[in-house]
Amino acid sequence: MKYFRKMKGFTQSPPRPPIREVFWSWLGAFLGISAVAYSHFNLLAQSDMVMIIGSFGASAVLIYGAIKSPLAQPRNLLGGHILSAFIGVFCYQNFSSQLWLAAALAVATAIAVMLVTRTLHPPGGATALIAVIGSSKVHALGYLYVLVPVGLGAIIMLIVALLVNNLSSKRQYPEFWF
Repeated sequence: MKYFRKMKGFTQSPPRPPIREVFWSWLGAFLGISAVAYSHFNLLAQSDMVMIIGSFGASAVLIYGAIKSPLAQPRNLLGGHILSAFIGVFCYQNFSSQLWLAAALAVATAIAVMLVTRTLHPPGGATALIAVIGSSKVHALGYLYVLVPVGLGAIIMLIVALLVNNLSSKRQYPEFWF
């Protein structure tokens, strides 16, 4: 019984943020994803390169909407994505004959490495998984996936986060770098 009682929670939901916070979060997410998506759909449209991946949507939630979270800080954004991308590519290249195993190894190992390196960024798990289950375009990138789209895309989103999150006198980003 004690085990199941732990699942009921122990506190209330946090209060709704002020509308100005919602606005700044919306603006940052719009501009950050716009920059990455524009690069993908306009600058790289004629190539086999990829610039936008699904895990960037989750990163946008953190770096524009939860800017005080340790998971949203630059170290975590960059380190989490880059380490996880490397791990995901490695797992795909070495275990692609068993995709279920490659997927599980990529995500589990990415989590462990992010924890050990203090770069935990939940979207990093998705970045590792995308390296395994992504399209043939993603697979064709090999380790270039670590740099483009993952590294460059995360840097673009970080630059937007630095610019937009500090426009308001009520917001400051980042909390820490290292």
